Amino acid sequence: MPPSPRSVVTMRDIAAASGVSQSTVSRVLNNAPTRVPIAPETRERVIRAARELGYRPNPLARGLRGASTNLIGAVVRDFSDVFYAGVIEALVVESMAHGYHVVLGHVHGRLDAGTPLTTVLETRHTDAIILLGDMRAYPELLDDLRGSSVPVVGLWQGVSPLEFPAVNPDDRAGVQAGLEHLASLGHRRIGFLSAELPNEYRIREEAYVDFMRERFGGVPSGYLRRCPGTLDGGESALTDLMSLPEPPTAVAASTDLVGVGALHAAHGLGIPVPGRLSVIGFDDILIASHTVPALTTLRMPIAEIVGFGVARAVSLARDPSGGREPDVTVFPLPLVVRDSTAPPERP
Repeated sequence: MPPSPRSVVTMRDIAAASGVSQSTVSRVLNNAPTRVPIAPETRERVIRAARELGYRPNPLARGLRGASTNLIGAVVRDFSDVFYAGVIEALVVESMAHGYHVVLGHVHGRLDAGTPLTTVLETRHTDAIILLGDMRAYPELLDDLRGSSVPVVGLWQGVSPLEFPAVNPDDRAGVQAGLEHLASLGHRRIGFLSAELPNEYRIREEAYVDFMRERFGGVPSGYLRRCPGTLDGGESALTDLMSLPEPPTAVAASTDLVGVGALHAAHGLGIPVPGRLSVIGFDDILIASHTVPALTTLRMPIAEIVGFGVARAVSLARDPSGGREPDVTVFPLPLVVRDSTAPPERP
């Protein structure tokens, strides 16, 4: 008699339904090596019975036995950061393509001195751990991860200490590519709206300062504006920037949210974009292609970074002898030219 819908299906149930031994069921479902090959017909019969009975392996029990749990633990710096919503979605899809599920945990506001990783992931029975975001503000977490028996891979690590294999976007080159685009159109008076990013992340701002110094001799007074990384922050910063005696003809924003806020401010001020002002963003979030005008920006290679990171984590999990030495793989950010940039108006 098949188990009731509310009962937990076991390998014993599958063995009875498929007419084989429980040890054979275990070898088939765990894809374990055998001295005597299991016939394809038998293997198919076991898999079909498991599917029909609704068998779900217990990852914790598998982990205790030392077998793969087919789980990847993802530690997110902060769920409230809208950028990571798309990252998490890509992570789940990519992990499933490798036969893994994702266990999510976040560290924002949770880690005090001595707080172990188990409070973040609830369990350490995962095959690998992926860090999402700069974690240098959480030294206790990093201390715990150094002693982890499972491999750790970091994505978007910013300026975190290089302690694990990491995958980062080339933010500096991305900003420079955007500024090169503006310069190629003939802009010389280029302002920068620097969003306040976590952990005082200033690489994009520094790239702007270096570019302006090398290309035009420096940043004009008042052209660098720091602001909250929000729509309101971009709107307020652009309003201040355009009140200067000699305002810029182009503005680069360190995030798309700030860039969209700048577009809104320009509209409110009666400044045509890209007629009197060109605007460029950074990240290529969904709304960037739907603004009026559509926002020129740098596309964050989320799918590529996540795909590479998951593949690296899975490879390390499946080959314990593989090297886990810290290294960094960097991905470029393609420039997406839309309608918000054009040559400056002639006086």
